[in-house]
Amino acid sequence: MSENLTPEQENAIKAAVFDRLLQHLDNNKDVQNIDLMILAGFCRNCLANWWQEAAAKQGIALDKEAAREKIYGMPYAEWKSKYQQPATEEQLAAFAARQKNTK
Repeated sequence: MSENLTPEQENAIKAAVFDRLLQHLDNNKDVQNIDLMILAGFCRNCLANWWQEAAAKQGIALDKEAAREKIYGMPYAEWKSKYQQPATEEQLAAFAARQKNTK
């Protein structure tokens, strides 16, 4: 049970789960950030922002591009040119509807 875990064990498990999430996203590059935003309300860029914020809380200065490279596994510009597709009208409409419903 989780109440028997030490803080170190819990942090190790959290890190492993996060690594698995990043691997899953890396294995599914066809899933666009806008799809993630529509379905889950966050995307790879959000993860990079959270990474950067967590580093800052630890007193570690990390710029946006370095944080994005941690999440994307390559420079963001490279990932974007290789894998990002233009958003469709349907995706944009679904994203706008989600934004409207979360306010």
